[in-house]
Amino acid sequence: MSNPRYPEEFKIEAVKQVTERGLPVAEVAACLGMSTHSLYAWVKRYSKPQEQRAQEDDQHAELRRLRAELKRVTEERDILKKAAAYFAKECG
Repeated sequence: MSNPRYPEEFKIEAVKQVTERGLPVAEVAACLGMSTHSLYAWVKRYSKPQEQRAQEDDQHAELRRLRAELKRVTEERDILKKAAAYFAKECG
């Protein structure tokens, strides 16, 4: 079963219940029907200023893009190695 996706406003309100109202994370998570791990992650993320969150999101997106590109280039390199070995074997 996949994890449900929550809108950002929902996450911010859940974090406010913990940070501003002082309610325990376990209690808020139980009331909202979610895991405490998710709520702790949200508290960590949304306690930062918006500018810092946006910068981190950009960095994570760039990292995902670079990892995908590295994977593609590595696959291309492996194919070229195999092709070079095949043609060297055929010519030799």
